[in-house]
Amino acid sequence: MADGTIQGGMIPKLETCLAALRQGVDAAVILDGRVQHAMLLEIFTKRGAGTLVTRGRTPDAATQPSR
Repeated sequence: MADGTIQGGMIPKLETCLAALRQGVDAAVILDGRVQHAMLLEIFTKRGAGTLVTRGRTPDAATQPSR
């Protein structure tokens, strides 16, 4: 966030995800409310429909948990 990669309305969303991770959840997802059925797509498809935020994992797709 300090380098400007995360800006505007994404900052409180990411801060909330990071707080959840600090409290012990394994992952959190930021969904785009403009995408029709985003929650269903996130839950029931492998691709998902949001931004997955995890603890201690690299962005490499091979290390991401299966969705």
